[in-house]
Amino acid sequence: MTQTLSSATRPRMLLIGASRGIGFAMTEELLRRGWDVTATVRGNHRTSLHDLILPYPDALNIEMLDMTDTGQLFELRARLQHQHYDVLFVNAGTANRNQNETIGEVSTEEFAHVMITNALSPLRVVEALQSFVKNDGLIGIMSSGQGSISNNHNGGREVYRGTKAALNQYMRSFAARQAVMYPERALLLLAPGWIRTDLGGDEGAFSLEETIPDIINAIESKRARPGLEYLDRFGKTVSW
Repeated sequence: MTQTLSSATRPRMLLIGASRGIGFAMTEELLRRGWDVTATVRGNHRTSLHDLILPYPDALNIEMLDMTDTGQLFELRARLQHQHYDVLFVNAGTANRNQNETIGEVSTEEFAHVMITNALSPLRVVEALQSFVKNDGLIGIMSSGQGSISNNHNGGREVYRGTKAALNQYMRSFAARQAVMYPERALLLLAPGWIRTDLGGDEGAFSLEETIPDIINAIESKRARPGLEYLDRFGKTVSW
């Protein structure tokens, strides 16, 4: 059921990477629950996200950002300089074309592209936009269960795994730096599960329809708990 809250009382999220897949579905669910959402897309072409403006004209704002482009990131920061959000969540990510190749087989260029997209750029976004998040708000990034080192018993998807493990490590360093200045702030690394999307592929175990409500529930629940946690979509702890 769509909630009808005044703009002054609606929670606000800045969602990075929302033109399709998980990000689009998250936006749709958040709007349905009564959130205001500022969502980013890559490029200036029309996406499915733009179709949500008609039913939610006062609750959805669309911004352009390729998070690997630092110039666009600084431009977005300037445009949002007077905004404040309850949640900043970075969803964007990628994988190498042949996920069966080993770390010894991947090209340097493709390795750099996946690492920049999955590990470096999300933390750059967080560093650049954290000042727009309320002191008791939440900063989250979409990680993966495959970023868990202790749970890697079978190998596979080596490049993707490594970038998500790096992401987790960088977020832990960020959390350590933030602990004194913002002790009341919640930080989240979220492992959504293997979902059938363009990134996850057709073999994913779960559909967007069955996973997105759990993902939003996990984010909403985490808002009340300061500090960094690495959680699955049910709110259960994932081993580092």
